[in-house]
Amino acid sequence: MLDSSQIALPLRWRPMQPADVDACVEIVAAHPVIGPRYGADIEDLARAWRRLLGSAAVTHAVFEQLDRNRARIVGVGFSVFVRDEFMREIKTPPLAWVGPELAKRVAGRDSPVLTDDEVRDANSGEGLSEVVWEGTGTPEFARTMAFYHHLVGAYVEAHRGFLLKEMITAQAESAERLRWVVEAGGLHWDAARQCYETTSSEPPETIAAQPHLVGITRELESVRPGSWIGTLFDYHPPRFGFSRGEQQLLLAALSGPCGTDRELAASLGLSLPTIKKMWNSIYLRVAARDPELVPDPAHAESGTGERGPEKRRRLLAYVREHPEELRPHSRKLLEQSLHRMTGKCPRRRARSPLIDPR
Repeated sequence: MLDSSQIALPLRWRPMQPADVDACVEIVAAHPVIGPRYGADIEDLARAWRRLLGSAAVTHAVFEQLDRNRARIVGVGFSVFVRDEFMREIKTPPLAWVGPELAKRVAGRDSPVLTDDEVRDANSGEGLSEVVWEGTGTPEFARTMAFYHHLVGAYVEAHRGFLLKEMITAQAESAERLRWVVEAGGLHWDAARQCYETTSSEPPETIAAQPHLVGITRELESVRPGSWIGTLFDYHPPRFGFSRGEQQLLLAALSGPCGTDRELAASLGLSLPTIKKMWNSIYLRVAARDPELVPDPAHAESGTGERGPEKRRRLLAYVREHPEELRPHSRKLLEQSLHRMTGKCPRRRARSPLIDPR
């Protein structure tokens, strides 16, 4: 058991890597409440998570405790965008433990998780339905409010910029955790009445001990006072329509230690001329839509000319604050959505701008 000073050591989170999967599954398996929910199906969990890593339908986080120069994994978060029929199924009585069901289906190739193309289309149209598969830590961390705040912060950061329409959180392992989720804005799912409710007739201890669901939809959140969980539904469509390759370059420049074009080329497995061409394409695209953000595209080649570093700094600062620019999208579907909302015909120019309601 850790004492309070050890729990207070710095925590950080980062995306899960394949080498982390076994340690993360062990945290789930060793949990005195969550582990028994899986039973023999815990063997499917590692196989399922490995199969999904790298998918556009998955957001994940590994939480590490930092002690001097050592980092120890103490928690895990794993969420998936799923098909609407799966959401309807898990909300139909009798309710079940969702984590084990997902593990069996994904490991058995009957996966309800969206494909990359389905994520792109849903994120450009009606929105995404998400299930938080698991979000927990080792017992000494999972029961602390500090760890829960880290878990929540990582979840929000990983989901900024996605168009969510419904979210169901991880099934609580304790009455206390259930209260935290409800206080944050989650609603109880009444399976008999097939609707979300602000309260439940059963005590939290009873609810947490049996299969249950807590979630929220975009429609419900839009008609009630703001809550923490409501921030997940703040969404602005992308303005620039970066290609997937351009998004990967911007993500690498934002998140990694790579600073120079040569380092980015090595990280992405591309040639240096290709990286320079991609930066030039990005700058020209942005300048065509927002000249104030990246002016003077004639001198926009990456790292060349006096203004190159400043252009990159401004652009990276912008996309860091507007993560929707880095999420999967379909330009065609976004423009169709604009047409439905405004009654205006989609623009048909080669460089037609995406939806920009601002």
